[in-house]
Formats: sequence, structure tokens, C-alpha cells
Amino acid sequence: MFISYNQSYEKIAMGLLSYVTDLKNVARLKPEMESYIENVDRKLFLWKDEVTDNIVALIGVEISEAMVLVRHIAVSPSFRNEGIVHRLLDGLQQHYPTSTINGTLETAQFIAKWNQKQLNRSDEESSGSL
Repeated sequence: MFISYNQSYEKIAMGLLSYVTDLKNVARLKPEMESYIENVDRKLFLWKDEVTDNIVALIGVEISEAMVLVRHIAVSPSFRNEGIVHRLLDGLQQHYPTSTINGTLETAQFIAKWNQKQLNRSDEESSGSL
């Protein structure tokens, strides 16, 4: 389930962010976390597993007028390869339906795979309606 970050999730969010390669060091992790909390243009969203009721993934974004830039994606190791990144991106698209979703060098591959899946889904739907 796609949910917005709030202060009660801070430790969980920091734990998930620590899976990001350039944020493994606490000296880099804390300022990054603070920037998400303090900057109104940056937001964190979480994925709550409906079976375990645990927060298992996170997506960090920067919002501008017509674009959402995905800065960080982190998934708990035991929940990887289950399609959670795509569900996070689906939730993000529903949350910002008029914005284009883009990625950084680190997240672009996830966005590209998700976009391809969206195109395939759209093609399947249009061919099924013929």
C-alpha cells in the first residue's frame, strides 16, 4: 500500500535509505533525511506490505510544476524482485497524475522499465479492444 511519509516513520525511512549506495554512511544519510523533512519540494513515500503490515520500501522525490524527479528508491532486501518498485511508481503516478515522472542517473533504469511496462500494458489493452 502506497502511503505518505510522516514523522512516526523516520527511523524506518532512515533504515531503508541506508540501502542506497551513496547513503550507507550516516554522515551522508542524516542530512539527506533532513532535506526530505525540511524541504517542501522533496517528499518521501513508503510502501507497506499488506501481508506483514511492515514498511518495506521507500521512494524519495523532488516535485516541480510539471515533473516529479525520483531521487531515491530503496526496497528491503527480503522484498526485492516482487514488483514493489513498479507499485511505488504506480502510486506516485496516481498521486501526481498530471506530472511527468523522471529519474536521476541512479533511478533512471527503474523508471525506464516501469515506462516500458506501462507501454506494454497500454498496447495489450488497445489490442484487446479490437
